[in-house]
Amino acid sequence: MASDIAVAQTERIRPLERFVRFVMGPPTPPRTPERVQHALAQEQDASEILVSLIQLAAIALFGLVYTIAPKAFPPDVPFEPVPWTLGAYAGFTLLRLWLAWRRLLRGWFLALSVIVDITVLMVTIWSFHLQYQEPAPIYLKATTLMYVFILIALRTLRFEPSLVVLAGAAGAVGWLVIVAYAVLADGGARITHDFATYATSYEVLLGAEVDKVLSILIVTFILALALLRGRKLLIRATTEQLAASELARFFAPEVAGRIRAMEASIEPGQADARDAAILMIDLRGFTPLSHRLEPQAVMELLSAYQSLMVAAIDRHGGSVDKFMGDGILASFGATRPSPSYAADGLQAIEALIGAARRWALERAAAGLPAPAVGAALATGQVMFGAIGDRSRLEYTVIGDPVNLAAKLEKHTKVEGVAALCTADSYRLALRQGYAPKAARLEQRHGRVVAGVDLPVDLVAFV
Repeated sequence: MASDIAVAQTERIRPLERFVRFVMGPPTPPRTPERVQHALAQEQDASEILVSLIQLAAIALFGLVYTIAPKAFPPDVPFEPVPWTLGAYAGFTLLRLWLAWRRLLRGWFLALSVIVDITVLMVTIWSFHLQYQEPAPIYLKATTLMYVFILIALRTLRFEPSLVVLAGAAGAVGWLVIVAYAVLADGGARITHDFATYATSYEVLLGAEVDKVLSILIVTFILALALLRGRKLLIRATTEQLAASELARFFAPEVAGRIRAMEASIEPGQADARDAAILMIDLRGFTPLSHRLEPQAVMELLSAYQSLMVAAIDRHGGSVDKFMGDGILASFGATRPSPSYAADGLQAIEALIGAARRWALERAAAGLPAPAVGAALATGQVMFGAIGDRSRLEYTVIGDPVNLAAKLEKHTKVEGVAALCTADSYRLALRQGYAPKAARLEQRHGRVVAGVDLPVDLVAFV
């Protein structure tokens, strides 16, 4: 029985929850990651600078218009509130701009700023009856009240619904206060229920003033709701954008760009045939060495080695396909077509061999393990695309050159050389403009390579 009641209560709650979600938008994660909060805070700081600049521009514009426009009041009035108000408000806005620029704004000061904005506007409106030396209800006809909507709208630039609500509430309360003053001051104003009488006299139509307050509150509600939904969308978008930026580091830049540019969802089995060079790199003796070293030392060794190899690959137009422990699979011409893929690959081999030898000497001089690096390159047609399952995809290269490069890399130990490539790849690289620089190359014909059916003509980097 109790379980039936609980189910019934849950079913009654669900429609309400769905309605709230429909109105307020999908919920945000229960805990916003710190980096997302930091990104939002930076955006809000920039927005506050923009708000202050807009207000300063408005102050300058109003000041200019007030100076050059014909005055709607007698020239001998004893009190002109606008210049004083604009001057004080400009000083306060400059202070807020400076605090925003220095990233020193605090929540209490922002709330105070909103109150000050509205207060300055309401005091200016209230002072009109002093300026014109007329009964207080005259200021109820002032169109200056419309500026309250500008102040409320400005608060949306910071993506904080609470500040919009505060501005709207302050505007509504401020207007009610000066309406009350108009009704009660100087013995009280007459109340009318006739619009024509209200429009042509100093009598007060309370319904008209309530309409103004309701307009302020309704606009505030709509803007706050839109901002609340927009803020949730911004948090989700920022979270996803930062996550995408981090995930992009797991791909070659060309692959990340390809994924971003896809107009349809990526499906497994989508691939392009490319003529490419495949480079396989390995750290010699890494497995036994990793058993002797502390885990932190192993990771530092791998990081330094991979940084050197990746730099050489990137410098010559290559793309790292994946890291396999101490192994690195890279390609030239696969992620993006290249007319010099073979030449680029051999130039990268020369660069990484030189970098690896210098690195090993530095480590040996420091008394640290200094493993050698082996590399091999093969060329031919490969397939570049997505493999795996719909729930777990991987962009990679597959094909005979990939398998051959892996076997040749192992064969470097048999040949006792730093790197190998097939003779066909070497001749192709020469046709593409490759010219050996510091490398000493040797032709080695008819080599038997484990896992390869026929003898292979090779070129060794010795």
